[in-house]
Amino acid sequence: MEDDQVFGRINELAHEEHELFEKESRGEASDADRARLSELNVALDQCWDLLHQRRARRDAGQDPDQARTRDEQTVEGYLG
Repeated sequence: MEDDQVFGRINELAHEEHELFEKESRGEASDADRARLSELNVALDQCWDLLHQRRARRDAGQDPDQARTRDEQTVEGYLG
């Protein structure tokens, strides 16, 4: 997946997340909507992680196409 494709996916996920946040702010969100928000959070973190991996590999003179999406436990386990 190329960087622009990752950015495109991030934008799609962020748009859906924004719609669900708006629904939540109006008090209209269901349990399924809240579960989807949680899924979106993980998916966004995975996309950002993939993009960072691609950039790091490129900066190190390595093939960015060798970067892979990491599992939820990995990307959600990072400390800030």
